[in-house]
Amino acid sequence: MQVVEVLVTGGQATPGPPLGPVIGPLGLNVKQVVDKINEATKEYAGLSVPVKIIVKEDRSFEIEVGVPPVSALIKRELKLEKGSANPGKEFVGNIKLEQIIKIAKMKRNKSLSYSLKGVVKEALGTCVSMGVSVDGKNPKEVTREIEEGKIEIPED
Repeated sequence: MQVVEVLVTGGQATPGPPLGPVIGPLGLNVKQVVDKINEATKEYAGLSVPVKIIVKEDRSFEIEVGVPPVSALIKRELKLEKGSANPGKEFVGNIKLEQIIKIAKMKRNKSLSYSLKGVVKEALGTCVSMGVSVDGKNPKEVTREIEEGKIEIPED
């Protein structure tokens, strides 16, 4: 069994690089693999998505789709091209805490945190480094309010 890890644009994988040159030598039908990846990643259209292609001895394959980075999910929510060039001083967008919780739920299985609250705080840290405010406030302030119990993050 072989495992190939690639980063593809959700729903837009092509038989060209990076996939074709990696899959071709393994004896797989490149079009089948590309079609399966595009189907599996369409909900992440336009985002960079980590994908594992597990190739078995009989040349059958399975695909495991990862979750894009938090920064990519925030950019998608806010329709941003990029974060602030001057985070902390200049904000490029404002996201709702509900959107951060939604992103945290998507990333929960990949996080080292034991709780949804911890993953939300990780996502808020990404907001800090991207220059994105949360509910009109500095993300550090929102993190402090969560720690002080002023904002409840429901565990589900």
